[in-house]
Amino acid sequence: MAVNDTLAGTHKIIEEAREQQHNQLVPTVNDFNQELTTLNLGPTHPATHGIFQNILQMDGERIVSGVPTIGYIHRAFEKIAERRPLYQITPLTDRMNYCSSPINNMGWHMTVEKLLGITVPKRAQYMRVIMMELARIVDHLICNSILGVDTGAFTGFLYVFQEREKVYEIYEEVCGARLTTNMGRIGGMERDFTPVALEKLRKWVKEFPAVMREFQSMFDRNRIFMDRTQYVGGITAEKALNYGFTGPNLRAAGVDYDVRVMNPYSSYEDFEFDIPVGTNGDTYDRYLVRNEEIWQSLRIIEQALENLPEGPYHADAPHYYLPPKQAVYKNMEALIYHFKIIMGEIEAPVGEVYHSVEGGNGELGFYLISDGGRTPYRLHFRRPCFIYYQAYSEMVVGQSLSDAIVTLSSMNVIAGELDA
Repeated sequence: MAVNDTLAGTHKIIEEAREQQHNQLVPTVNDFNQELTTLNLGPTHPATHGIFQNILQMDGERIVSGVPTIGYIHRAFEKIAERRPLYQITPLTDRMNYCSSPINNMGWHMTVEKLLGITVPKRAQYMRVIMMELARIVDHLICNSILGVDTGAFTGFLYVFQEREKVYEIYEEVCGARLTTNMGRIGGMERDFTPVALEKLRKWVKEFPAVMREFQSMFDRNRIFMDRTQYVGGITAEKALNYGFTGPNLRAAGVDYDVRVMNPYSSYEDFEFDIPVGTNGDTYDRYLVRNEEIWQSLRIIEQALENLPEGPYHADAPHYYLPPKQAVYKNMEALIYHFKIIMGEIEAPVGEVYHSVEGGNGELGFYLISDGGRTPYRLHFRRPCFIYYQAYSEMVVGQSLSDAIVTLSSMNVIAGELDA
């Protein structure tokens, strides 16, 4: 009976909230005696870049207010993870920001390694850096090229998506997958770079700059593109910090916060690179910051390839790192570890850790609580998209409908990360 009473109370609260939201969105009359229009932007609109909804109040072409709605792609990853061993959670992470999934994978592995006290060999750390920076480049290419499409320019999109395909071929050579990569393992990488992978990497690093320069030549000083993006969807540094912005969207507002520098991981302290920042926090600044970050990521990859250390590509962590298949066939100890890992029979130590990495869209964090069982007691993903999407409605007030589209595009809201 108590449960039914609780449910009834919950339903009443939900109905009151819905009624309040409806009252906010019904057509009203402004000071000029003009009726406002309610426009449903999403969740299946081709310009929303994912299945999320914005219910806008429009005064002609101008946006008066908006109410964002999410939940259309909710997959309950955090709860699913509470029923999975630590090493079986990796495939959940790369379905969040699927535009740069290796960063998600390796951020999760580093979180578990912090809990377990595992030190990853230098070679594996450099290999991770290479793959994470490749993923960052791909993420930014997708964002900026589709921003071009949303302003009416399709050619640049075709140019850089050829380069994206080449990066995916490198992913395939490294781990066998393309979009959702499940790359690496707790303790390091699943396998060493093959000669083919290194050859493709070096070839791409050499050829990509010419394509990137051509892409920028189409947009950087393009008058139509600048008119569509400058002073559109801007946000101040103070408001961006108050909303919890991180990543390119925060740096475009003038704040030089980057997890790779503030809290270095995976040997990022070994590399020289700059943190680009903007001034206006508008759509054009977000575009420029991402472009410059692509160049800085390329710079990091070149350094990592040139100074790639010798040695093992994974730590000595037999309880969490699968032994080679040939050893499983011949060695009893390897067979036992293989069985226990596959069947999820290895318990994690008691502990509470948080680890963050600089994802494609900002600080991607994992808050893990272990009670000593085989699965997490609690796991929370800090998804940057979920944090900064809350500011979207305020950023587009007073803008036109076409401005709302390019603002959303430049923020690079990924639905999978928004609603994990």
